[in-house]
Amino acid sequence: MKRLRSPDSPQWSSVALATTLVLAVAVVLTVGTWLLADPATPRSDALRTAGIAGGAIIALYALWLNDRRRRVEEARHALEGDRVSDERFARSVELLGHDADQVRVGAMHALAGLAKARPDYTQTVLDVLCAYLRRPYLHPRWSGSDSATVEEREEAERELQVRLTAQRLVHDLLSESDEAKGAAYDLDFTGAAVEYLDLSGRRMGTVVLRYAYLHSDSNLSRCVFTGPVWFSHGRTGTGRLEGRFRCDDAVFEQPAMFRDATFNSLASFRRSRFADDAAFSGSAFNGTARFTDATFGELDLRNTRFAGDVDLRWREAAAVAVDHATVDSGRTLELPDGWRTTSDPDGARLTAPSTTPASAST
Repeated sequence: MKRLRSPDSPQWSSVALATTLVLAVAVVLTVGTWLLADPATPRSDALRTAGIAGGAIIALYALWLNDRRRRVEEARHALEGDRVSDERFARSVELLGHDADQVRVGAMHALAGLAKARPDYTQTVLDVLCAYLRRPYLHPRWSGSDSATVEEREEAERELQVRLTAQRLVHDLLSESDEAKGAAYDLDFTGAAVEYLDLSGRRMGTVVLRYAYLHSDSNLSRCVFTGPVWFSHGRTGTGRLEGRFRCDDAVFEQPAMFRDATFNSLASFRRSRFADDAAFSGSAFNGTARFTDATFGELDLRNTRFAGDVDLRWREAAAVAVDHATVDSGRTLELPDGWRTTSDPDGARLTAPSTTPASAST
């Protein structure tokens, strides 16, 4: 079988030029002969018209050739841009392992700049920043130990500033939550130790925080999660602050798993909407827990321990499982209508209404 030539090959261009010239000559001869056959047409007008017709064919070829050259040049620039972007990405990733903290910060900003200039890089850049935050890290302040030297504390503080930069850039690269058509990027913070994590007001896809340790203050309020959220075995802890976890006015479109999580300070889910399963089974709320006006599909509170003040006056829950869920009877307790507590050796046990599914008045 004869192999077809590519339209961009030199052979094809030569064929196109030869064809154009033959066609132009044929048009000139045809038009000229036809006009000269008419006695009413002056010879000069006939030749001029024939020449114009042939020139039009040549002009069309010139336009086509110019457009082809433009497309080839654009493709060359795009290919060159891809090459430069790939080299810039690789170099920035390499610099993330540099010993100097200011170099690592610069590399992160370079990656963020690349993601903003090339949106197709955004998810990859987010993956790299999350991978950096998953690196083992422990600030002496978090452990409450005084055994660290001055040099160790200074080094830990410099690294913390690098990690805070990574967190800010992650926040900046995410779409705003009110952008209905905004991209929902995935985040993986599995096992990460972070401080002042702020994802507030952002739209995300799948978010993984399994075994993560969130220090000081974490803000996930007004977020929209279009994918599942995993905070299983995650925990909050002290830093400069006590370890608050704020997740007010958030929207969870897929299952939200908070199984066996530990909240050592405030945990607030006020007015948040869980469109699917919300599982807090086995979790420990050692500080204030707020679910005021939250909306749930199915809420799992089995084996959950509330050791601080509790406000469970959710707006609506299609079904609630509370087997072996206990509260501290010495704390302030706000329950949905019809709910009560019963005495238990391990503390007051939550008891759902006997005739109606778990539903609360506002």
